[in-house]
Amino acid sequence: MRDNIYWLLKYRLLCCFFCPWDLVSGQIRYSIPEELQLGAFVGNIAIDLGLDLKELSARRTRVAPSPRKRYVDVNLQNGALFVNERIDRELFCGPSIECILPLNIVLENPLGLHQVEVQILDVNDNAPSFPKSQIRLEISENMAPGARFRLEAAHDPDIGTNSLQTYQLLPNEYFILDVQERVRVGITPVLVLQRALDRETTSTHDITVLAEDGGVPIRSGTVQVTIRVKDVNDNPPVFPQAVYSVSMVESAPVGRLIMKLNATDLDDGPNGEITYSLSSRNSAAVRHLVGVNSQTGEIKLKNHMDFEESKTFVINIQATDKGTPSISQHCDVLVDVVDVNDNAPQVSLTYMSSAVAENVPIGT
Repeated sequence: MRDNIYWLLKYRLLCCFFCPWDLVSGQIRYSIPEELQLGAFVGNIAIDLGLDLKELSARRTRVAPSPRKRYVDVNLQNGALFVNERIDRELFCGPSIECILPLNIVLENPLGLHQVEVQILDVNDNAPSFPKSQIRLEISENMAPGARFRLEAAHDPDIGTNSLQTYQLLPNEYFILDVQERVRVGITPVLVLQRALDRETTSTHDITVLAEDGGVPIRSGTVQVTIRVKDVNDNPPVFPQAVYSVSMVESAPVGRLIMKLNATDLDDGPNGEITYSLSSRNSAAVRHLVGVNSQTGEIKLKNHMDFEESKTFVINIQATDKGTPSISQHCDVLVDVVDVNDNAPQVSLTYMSSAVAENVPIGT
């Protein structure tokens, strides 16, 4: 462990001191899919550097240490770069569109540092999944056809066409599915009532929603939606807008008002009284960061924001009336975090050493 730290510091200092003297070559780039087996071929560094195999060994060619695992290493017998650790693109790069593993190839006698980039390509190794295996809804029997019920969205950690692409509803006679797409929110399934419900005829409906990605072959996940038909209170709370946008500087103090929402309900008495809450669709990070006053609809900061950790986040607010059964409606508040200059620059050094005779001419 101590040796690894020593060589890591040495290489960083070497890069810092010798980069201006053209000891660092241009970049070499390879592309490999994620999840390759150990020992899988990445590229031949000897061919790409124009070195023969004897020179490769004689110059002690190696991959410079880094704070991460050594995902790729070099075989001095044949000059090939090979997979040394399993690479999971979703763990390595998260949702980023481009995923790059940077490497430094070091040679000695004479000193040389070659920068290599390995692009990690996504494979369709994850199926869409819903937060829960079952969703329960209560819908009044006098709800008019056309009423909409937004469901919890599925999640797929893959990117591009391998990520979540669409939803489907298995055939039934009461509901159809509308797929909504919103900026920075993604696609969300919305149940649409197409035929009036009758509790006396059928008190419970079980339907299945399918989430599909665009990979080959297609992967999918399902959720069972159980709908209990109940009576009356037939007007849901309504927000003036489905989506709100607001900007907040990351240095905003705890308790700062983000936005005040005002939903309305056409019903009278308790059926028209509204309470506000953070819906179950919010992540744990959002719940830690903000809170909403259940009576006034004021959304306020509970903890400090950090632009470097999250440049934007979405708050899903649920407005629920006090009817029996209650009816809920949702809106999204998109918050853009504005950066402030609260981080000092970080400098990383790579150190390399070489002997120089005392009688070397000026300009060498």
